[in-house]
Amino acid sequence: MASSTAAQTVSVGGHRLKLTNLDKVLYPATGTTKGEVLAYLAAVADALLPHTSNRPATRKRWPNGVEGPVFFQKNLDAGTPSWVRRRTIVHKDHTNDYPLVNDLATLTWLGQIAALEIHVPQWQFGRTGIQKNPDRLVLDLDPGEGAGLPECAEVARLARDVLRGMGLDPLPVTSGSKGIHLYAALDGRQTTDEVSAVAHELARHLEAEHPDLVVSDMKKALRAGKVLVDWSQNNGSKTTIAPYSLRGRAHPTVAAPRTWDELDDPDLAQLDKDQVVERVERMGDPLAALTAGHLASLEPTPERMATFARKGAAPSGGQGTGPDGEPHHRDEPTDSGPRRDRLETYRAKRDASKTPEPVPEEVAPTSQGNSFVIQEHHARRLHWDFRLEHDGVLVSWALPRGEPTDPKQNHLAVQTEDHPLAYGAFEGTIPAGEYGGGEVTIWDAGTYELEKWRDDEEVIVTLHGEQHGTRRLALIRTGGHGGGRGGGKGEENNWLIHLMAPRDAGLAAPHPSRSGAPAQKPPEPDEPASAALPRPMLATAGTVEALTAEGDPDDWAYEMKWDGFRVVAQVTAGAAGPVVRLVSRSGKDMTVTYPELADLASRVRAEELPVVVDGEIVALDARGRPSFRRLQQRANLTKAGDVAAARAKVGVELMLFDVLSVGGRSVVRRTYDERREILEGLVDGSGIVHVPPAFDGDLAGAVATSRRLGLEGVVAKRRTSTYTAGRRSRSWIKVKHSHSQEVVVVGWRPGHGDRSHLVGSLLLAVPDDEGLRYVGRVGSGFTEKDRRDLVTRLGRIERVTNPALDVPAADASDARWVTPHLVGEVDHADWTSTAEGDGRLRHAVWRGWRPDRSPEDVRREG
Repeated sequence: MASSTAAQTVSVGGHRLKLTNLDKVLYPATGTTKGEVLAYLAAVADALLPHTSNRPATRKRWPNGVEGPVFFQKNLDAGTPSWVRRRTIVHKDHTNDYPLVNDLATLTWLGQIAALEIHVPQWQFGRTGIQKNPDRLVLDLDPGEGAGLPECAEVARLARDVLRGMGLDPLPVTSGSKGIHLYAALDGRQTTDEVSAVAHELARHLEAEHPDLVVSDMKKALRAGKVLVDWSQNNGSKTTIAPYSLRGRAHPTVAAPRTWDELDDPDLAQLDKDQVVERVERMGDPLAALTAGHLASLEPTPERMATFARKGAAPSGGQGTGPDGEPHHRDEPTDSGPRRDRLETYRAKRDASKTPEPVPEEVAPTSQGNSFVIQEHHARRLHWDFRLEHDGVLVSWALPRGEPTDPKQNHLAVQTEDHPLAYGAFEGTIPAGEYGGGEVTIWDAGTYELEKWRDDEEVIVTLHGEQHGTRRLALIRTGGHGGGRGGGKGEENNWLIHLMAPRDAGLAAPHPSRSGAPAQKPPEPDEPASAALPRPMLATAGTVEALTAEGDPDDWAYEMKWDGFRVVAQVTAGAAGPVVRLVSRSGKDMTVTYPELADLASRVRAEELPVVVDGEIVALDARGRPSFRRLQQRANLTKAGDVAAARAKVGVELMLFDVLSVGGRSVVRRTYDERREILEGLVDGSGIVHVPPAFDGDLAGAVATSRRLGLEGVVAKRRTSTYTAGRRSRSWIKVKHSHSQEVVVVGWRPGHGDRSHLVGSLLLAVPDDEGLRYVGRVGSGFTEKDRRDLVTRLGRIERVTNPALDVPAADASDARWVTPHLVGEVDHADWTSTAEGDGRLRHAVWRGWRPDRSPEDVRREG
């Protein structure tokens, strides 16, 4: 950000802010300015806000920089912008108004006033303002004198084992100060006192089991050389530094979410703002699972129950009133044609100088957008505003009782004036006395599929919501037609909203494996299957944007991308029963490495043998998500003793997604839809063998589900495509959430100082038309044990000459070359341009070995 002492007025989320003194240095040790702090907050807002939303925020402010005085602030002062959302807490002898850090505008305002640290409790306010039960447990691991991050990491691992035994899944955050915070998501059924009691008992247990390392008492005299497990921050009146918040220390360090692998690194350190921005861009939020699935509920307060009492009752009154308590006037415009200003009524009811709502000068041009939003509106009467993007505006209805959840019970919908498209992102407080005065929050938003739209008559849509999923709704006008859109008496604007069955409900064929019907036998035209197992079909890398441009979304099916080892599995009839054989993508036999997958034999109908299926071997973590890191512990093992020992620690499962032959006859010429139907009837997906469901024609839903489940991405498969064994095809397109690249290891460089006997970094290459092209090195993502093991493993294949092209002299100076037999995989931020270094990997992080790949299989992604 350019240095400037002049004030700047900016618009953030529809709110105007005056930013001043952007070149003021807030961190003298690093020269970090207020402008750079604001840039950091904007860069991490999407990751930070889920962890602060709807929680009362206490702030620590350094108006003159971190070397000046600090102000600890709870209550909002008179200078707070009116649009900042707030909640009140009544204490024993006073009342405080706290801000809710729910949006980028509020976060930017906090940066402007140098509120560098944001502290929040473990509970949220409900939508009606009540204090809910905590939705997370936190342990603050604070090292005493003589202890540091390594000791905190050790205690974190000990606490993790206990918490997992309780059914919780803890996630670590380096605090940006000295220690580590451990968070675990809760389901909201326990009170603050109950959670505090559990956390206290856990801390005492750790102290009893590890007295030389852990202390649970706050007294400093007891803490030398030990780690305090501070459980007290689960108290309802206590707060913890918010994840991604800056720290008011000499350097701009951050409370940074980390991975458990990182905690194993002996060089573990606190991260600064620049490192955190790069991590968020590269890997998203490692703490995202803390908020997934914990959506705010609708509490049954007396006020709400009074609203619900009159089921389906239309607003009363001679004039007719909407849920805002505002009268609907007969003289409102009725013409919805393009020649009229469709926001005329909207603007007539609002004064832009008095309300934070967006009040644009003109209606947007006719659009083909398909967004929707449902906003919870606490006006004179609680109601929900349902808005569909249509022809440049949000066509709007007020729902006094919300969406119907039972197809047998319709709800009232009162059509109101058209709203501007910008209203779809609006949340805030409309001042008392203004039209619709009260608090507005977004209850759900997303996109919709249009099935029918008859102006002033009927609308049928399928919503794909970000918070409340997919549902099909019909809006049917019940009042007279004289008023038109947004006008007339109250009952003339009355519609009903009805929950419909999905469009394909009742049309799907019975699932063969459940109905008892035999699997579909391929007809005679299918050719006999080859005795040799084929190589699997490969997908082409792509993006959501490119895939959207491929044509009709109904032409594609979408499957989850599983983060594991690709395998072709064959089940044949043997003398002692069915026999399973597993072969990797590179043709390597993996049967002895994964003996538990012999269970596939019992999941296939004996009368259909032999069969060949395509899938992925995965190792699931404690949250049930594929962990490539865990799978590494099972790779490359062939000795029975080694396999048994590894299997005792890490089990594997098999995800099947295609079938190549049934009954000894090839089905690769069948379409994807046909093969999918055969597969689902052929395999009993239970135990450790699964046939995960596919998504029909819903790319957005598939991508959102993949992110929510913490998976690697999505594979789009053209429904009419055949199976092209051993070839990469654009009929299958893989869309990853982050960048990854398979690489061939061509050498390594030793570490520095006391680590000079270990591998410091691996040298990487990717084949092209001229040979193995050097693409950079990777030095992070390894544990200390990994680095020791690499010395032994790579020593066996050491060679004198460099096998790669274009290795820079600096990287080759102390390199130890190896025969390029081994394939691995890295995550990375991007590729450099030719001008920057001729296609090198940026910020590579090691993911692990790919024993299922051979060097000739490797291609540059993207």
